[in-house]
Amino acid sequence: MKVDVRHVDDVIIVDLEGRLVMGVGDELLRDVMNELVAEDWKKILINLRRVTIIDSSGIGEVVSGWKLAKRFGASVKLLRPAPQVERALTLTQLLPLLEVFDDEADAVASFITN
Repeated sequence: MKVDVRHVDDVIIVDLEGRLVMGVGDELLRDVMNELVAEDWKKILINLRRVTIIDSSGIGEVVSGWKLAKRFGASVKLLRPAPQVERALTLTQLLPLLEVFDDEADAVASFITN
């Protein structure tokens, strides 16, 4: 799993690439989310476009990161989940809870309107 963190204005974008699965990506995502919340970032966008597979541990970390952020007054949204990732998120009924965007500019703009 590869993670790049960048920002557009006051929105942090976490670009994930690879397998978001137990023992690899889940721990990395947890560390990144903990660090972003500790640094007091309030607008976090997780880009799932290049995630090739997600398992229950990866889904669990997405949910944990969302809950952690929410507890500290931050907002987390998802960007461009790959089809297989979107299916997994739909099956676990997470998509109604998390906002998902196909376009980065729309996602960034949505933080301003909320």
